[in-house]
Amino acid sequence: MTVVRTRFAPSPTGYLHLGGARTALYSWAYARHFGGTFILRIEDTDLDRSTPEAVQAILDGMKWLGLDHDEGPFYQMKRMDRYREVVAQMLEAGTAYLCYSSPEEVEAMRERMRANGEKPRYDGTWRPEAGKTLPPVPGDRKPVVRFKNPLDGDVTWDDVVKGTITISNRELDDLVIARPDGTPTYNFCVAVDDWDMQITHVLRGDDHVNNTPRQINILRAIGAPLPLYGHLPMILGADGEKLSKRHGAVSVMDYPAKGYLPEAMLNYLARLGWSHGDDEVFSMEQFCAWFNLDHLTRSAAQFNNEKLAWLNNHYIKQADNERLAALARPLMEEQGAVFEGNPPVAAVFGLMKERVNTVNELAEAAMLFYREPQPDAALMTQHLTDAVKPALAQLAERIATVEWTKEAIAAMIKEVLAADGLKMPQIAMPLRLIITGQLQTPAIDAVLAIVGRETVLARVNNYL
Repeated sequence: MTVVRTRFAPSPTGYLHLGGARTALYSWAYARHFGGTFILRIEDTDLDRSTPEAVQAILDGMKWLGLDHDEGPFYQMKRMDRYREVVAQMLEAGTAYLCYSSPEEVEAMRERMRANGEKPRYDGTWRPEAGKTLPPVPGDRKPVVRFKNPLDGDVTWDDVVKGTITISNRELDDLVIARPDGTPTYNFCVAVDDWDMQITHVLRGDDHVNNTPRQINILRAIGAPLPLYGHLPMILGADGEKLSKRHGAVSVMDYPAKGYLPEAMLNYLARLGWSHGDDEVFSMEQFCAWFNLDHLTRSAAQFNNEKLAWLNNHYIKQADNERLAALARPLMEEQGAVFEGNPPVAAVFGLMKERVNTVNELAEAAMLFYREPQPDAALMTQHLTDAVKPALAQLAERIATVEWTKEAIAAMIKEVLAADGLKMPQIAMPLRLIITGQLQTPAIDAVLAIVGRETVLARVNNYL
């Protein structure tokens, strides 16, 4: 059986976007499913657009998602000697040739073809053929190296997502594989890398479909085996348009800043183009056990922020409270949270996390425990009535001695209510305002238990 070797090979010209993250996830999971190797390769030959910041953004995104690579990261700019070696071999073998046509001459060729209703392409002026006389070499011009693409026949491959795809070689011209300064071009580097790294499966976005026949022809020319290709449909926004910044965050690293957990993002991305029956929520261990190429969908997926938020709520509820506290404390500090003398953040989060969709919402909701309550005066007048004050005074007496557990506090409140003929909202509302400054809180007995006896007693007596 073939040892599976997959790769994720982004170009560092911007952030790691959601489509790229899904490609990385599927490639990683396929390698993990078969006990294979997952390789990270940075395709940085576009010197005008590649930046160190973009490289770091890719590495940060992969680290946040936990998509650990087994080999790499490999950088194409560090493999220049290898590419030049293969170019030289192809020139010697006659599968590539020197082309002295200037960019202006090539553009003129294409214009003539457009005018004749033909597909614009390089016309093969410098392509060596039996019995053909080549033009004289311009003495002041450095050549490019072109790949000698087959003139006839088709390139066909069985795409694991889209099915059989056939493209005629007449649609492909002799692409440049090395520029005048000797630097290699994208499709050539990809083919050599996939050969050298023994890649068996290439999963990537369907914007690469047109690159595949070119890479297949180069791989055949250098005597390399062909990987299996699968081209994933793009991710669309809820409006059916290509996902972009106007749909919200599209960079992976925007999501931790917005309070999303990586397991929620991974679970959501897994379902954007793949399915396993009706299963919606699953761990990455389960995903890797299930994942194969048979259930990848051909149609474009739509990104739904509400569905992602629902999943994030699920994983927040499952998450360890100390982990959530570590994520949220910096956000709370920015809002002026006072932790000294107040309840442990982890304990508060255990009470609050059922109701929130993001860590940011959790931090905001928890702030009621970490700042001095400033209840609205009109609300206090409305809820702290003369009928309630005697019951509140009884509560203050009982608070000083009651066992400080949620259950004991709940029983005490019920006893006071029964003695004074009141209903729960009549005392719970003013208590919420006094203790937190808000009317909306979790159950009042749970709030009192977490805030602590001394603080509760001091705040209640302050209003008596």
